[in-house]
Amino acid sequence: MGVLSSKSSKVKQARILLLGLDSAGKSTLLYKLKFATDITTFPTIGFNVEMIEVKRNVSLTVWDVGGQEKMRALWRWYCENTDGLLYVVDSTDQQRLEDSRREFERILKNEHIKHLPVVLLANKQDVPGALTAEDITRMFKVKKLCSDRSWYVQPCCALTGEGLAEGLQKLSGFVKSYMKSRDVLAFFKQN
Repeated sequence: MGVLSSKSSKVKQARILLLGLDSAGKSTLLYKLKFATDITTFPTIGFNVEMIEVKRNVSLTVWDVGGQEKMRALWRWYCENTDGLLYVVDSTDQQRLEDSRREFERILKNEHIKHLPVVLLANKQDVPGALTAEDITRMFKVKKLCSDRSWYVQPCCALTGEGLAEGLQKLSGFVKSYMKSRDVLAFFKQN
C-alpha cells in the first residue's frame, strides 16, 4: 500500500531541534512541557532529549542543545534528519537580541533544515518590558527569513507554561503537513 493511501491513525515520529542562546529558557520550557512542573535547570552542556506526545498523532523527540557560544558552533551537527525548529528568544535580553537574531539567521541557512517549519518562542513574557511577539517578528526579520517555510512567533513564559502548549501545537501542525508533503514527494520520485 502506497504512502498516499495510508490514512491509519499511526503516530508520526518527528525530530525537533530546540535552539536559542544560553539563558533563553530552553531547558525550563522543555521540562515544563514534558512534566508540567518547575524543574531547576542548569546551563546545558551538550544536550537534553525528551519525547513529548502531542495531539494530532504526532510524537516529538525534542533535542535541546546548549546555547553557550562554544556550543553554537555545534548546532549544525544536530540539523540532519530534523523535522522542525523551535527557536527560543529571551524577550527581555535587549543586549543579546542581535546575537540571537544572527544565530537564528545562521541556522536557517543550514542545508539540512531548508524549508523546515519554524516556531519562535518569545519567552519571558511575564517580565515587565518584555518585547512582544510582534517586536520579535520585526527585529528577527522573520517574514523575510522564513518566506520559504511555515513559521509562527508565539509569546510564552517557560516558568508559568503560558503559551507553550500553543506553540507546540502550532509546530506539530506545521511538522505534520511538512512530513506529509515530503512523503508525497518521495513517493512520486520513486514511481
